[in-house]
Amino acid sequence: MKIMVLNCGSSSIKYQLFNMKNKEVLARGVVEKIGLKGSFMKHEKQSGEKLRFEGEILDHQLGIEYILGVLTSKKHGCLKTLNDIEAVGHRVVQGGEKFTESVFIDETVFGEIEKYCDLAPLHNPANLKGIVAMSTLIPGIRQVAVFDTSFHQTMPDYAYMYGIPYSLYTKYGIRRYGYHGTSHRFVAKKACDFLGVDITKQKIISCHLGNGASVTAIRNGKSVDTSMGFTPVEGLMMGTRTGDLDLGVLTYILDKEDIGLGSVNTIINKQSGMLGITGISSDMREIELEAEKGNQRANLGLKMYDYRVKKYIGSYAAVLGGVDILIFTGGIGENADTTRRGVTQGLEFLGLELDDEINTGLRETTKVISKKSSRGIIMAVTTDEELVIAEDTQRIIGKM
Repeated sequence: MKIMVLNCGSSSIKYQLFNMKNKEVLARGVVEKIGLKGSFMKHEKQSGEKLRFEGEILDHQLGIEYILGVLTSKKHGCLKTLNDIEAVGHRVVQGGEKFTESVFIDETVFGEIEKYCDLAPLHNPANLKGIVAMSTLIPGIRQVAVFDTSFHQTMPDYAYMYGIPYSLYTKYGIRRYGYHGTSHRFVAKKACDFLGVDITKQKIISCHLGNGASVTAIRNGKSVDTSMGFTPVEGLMMGTRTGDLDLGVLTYILDKEDIGLGSVNTIINKQSGMLGITGISSDMREIELEAEKGNQRANLGLKMYDYRVKKYIGSYAAVLGGVDILIFTGGIGENADTTRRGVTQGLEFLGLELDDEINTGLRETTKVISKKSSRGIIMAVTTDEELVIAEDTQRIIGKM
């Protein structure tokens, strides 16, 4: 079975084409700057050859047409016809309280996803555009929605509720939803399979650290708390997002800067985090290079980042009553040995001891990086959200 996985953002489309017989990636790529000047498509063949195409891409449907055109082209393609694609799996960011697992997309499901656009205005509308485009371009194609939020629907009410009037929860659904659920679910299972332990008997803390970042407490294979909240802004300090912030700061900024809500939203989502603190970049690699040169703000940003992650690990260790496995994943979690070192320093009281010899230089590998004397296991685990989406799609389509 050949399955296409789509992750549609507001101005981008990430895609991968899987052959599920052996779970090989036949092609992957991204369309950037949809509806903007300088739009382009980057495509990588199974051989590793990388291509770039430039052109005017006005909307998501045209972007997906470009993708399908390349996949079926004689020169660069890997498909004879579009009918070779048997199903499509979509990353859908917000599934609210309705969806606790991945589902086949029919008219009812499409309508429910549409209802949650208010909860994820930057993401769900784009996800829906991808669904509509595929059904238009390949009539009758079977499609599956895999939700970022579904893994976290096992959180107890005392963990997901906010201390606001209860009527605002019942009226608008304001509560903690959590994100990165597909990644946290995948790496928790992968770590346990790697170690040969039963996930239903483990206390796991999963740190998905990338430009967006979150920590999840997993007890017996189920999410019981997570750092992201009603939106992906809450929790850890991220590339450009504030993370946890005193709400009084927002009202103070509104008053002093004499700006509107739209400008405040831009500040907390796009101008804060590592970019805002360092004034350098949202890219951890660039910040680390500047820190090595003695840049004080770069060093401050790195210390703040590690400290925030460490605080969540400590709080979730309290929630779980201990830690059996601590996981680092995501672009930073898998590649930044300095971040793993900074975060785990001082966690020996939890029985977590990093083996810095193994940790140093480790990149994009699934490996135990704790000392043999460590009571809890520390791991770097490579994530693959697209494969999870493809596997869920295959499972659901296979039942039909």
